[in-house]
Amino acid sequence: MKLPFTTKPESEIAVTITVGTFFKVLLLIIATIVILAALKDAEYAITLIFIAFFLAVALNAPVSLIGKYLPGKLRGSRPMATTLSFLIVIIVLGVVLLNLIPPIVHQTQVFINNAPRLVQDLRNNNSAVGKFIDRYHLQGEIDSFSQGLTSRLQHSSGAAVSAVSRIASSIFASITILVLTFMMLIEGPRWLRLSKQLLPEKQRDHASRLVHNMYHAVKGYVNGQVLLAAMAAVIVLPAMLVFHVSYPIALMAVIFICALIPVIGHTIAIIIVTVVALFHSPFSALGIFVYYILYQQIEAYLIIPRLQANNTKLTPLFVFLALVIGVSFGGLLGGLVAIPVMACLRVVVLDYLNTKHLLDESTDSSVVQSK
Repeated sequence: MKLPFTTKPESEIAVTITVGTFFKVLLLIIATIVILAALKDAEYAITLIFIAFFLAVALNAPVSLIGKYLPGKLRGSRPMATTLSFLIVIIVLGVVLLNLIPPIVHQTQVFINNAPRLVQDLRNNNSAVGKFIDRYHLQGEIDSFSQGLTSRLQHSSGAAVSAVSRIASSIFASITILVLTFMMLIEGPRWLRLSKQLLPEKQRDHASRLVHNMYHAVKGYVNGQVLLAAMAAVIVLPAMLVFHVSYPIALMAVIFICALIPVIGHTIAIIIVTVVALFHSPFSALGIFVYYILYQQIEAYLIIPRLQANNTKLTPLFVFLALVIGVSFGGLLGGLVAIPVMACLRVVVLDYLNTKHLLDESTDSSVVQSK
């Protein structure tokens, strides 16, 4: 008698894994973990290298242009053109710092000297601010603020040592980036030629086109970042003039430099500009803070996706997704490399599809000819 719901016996698949294969996979997993841990520990150094790389890409065109117009035997000299470019950059940065640091130091010293008088005015019941504090029973908060301010001033020496350490670390990082950028600009073309010679001769032209397209994608991103920084400096300048922020031209240069840093650049610039505006009046600080925040949001959600989409030939959606994914996984470094990495991946994928399409066409034509 045949049952109504009988099923056929299932076929069995046996997978045999040799001991050698097992150990190879285990070694691969261990090596991957070690490499990821090493990359995590070297995150700071990798960040400096990537920043230097992007600076080298940004300065490559000016260096080539300067080398083309050098006189006599120096024409085309890569080291001399790079040196002149660096001198120009260092002079511009030096002028900005000389015009910015002394006023900030002076105003900070004035604020520290006037802090006790400010607290005394807050406690004075005859002043307008004192009457406001007495009316809304804010004396406890003022006493807490006074004690905290006194404690901070007493420990200002320790804070100064910490600040000096951070400044020294920043100076060391800046020097490291400049040296790396200088070496990349000088030795970059030589390493590209050497890499090309290591490839088989029939693949050299294809590799050159691929590297050329990737270079233009990264260059487009860097140029877009420079344009965004210049746009931010120009747009924030009128607001600084309206709110009577001191040293607007010097702060304009600070905004430009900070805006070159993805993700956190505008945050740093907002803090600096707001603190400087606070020395004029709280209203100026609040006004410039709100204005800058509004511009930052407009830039992040409207300007950056469209501008970088045009420069890197990515769609605005892919630009925004690259930023979100890069910052989520890699923080500052991820935000720095997200868009150019996505642009380079686009170049590689399109090249692969184009190459595969050509191979398919050649295969079809050879089949037709054989028939």
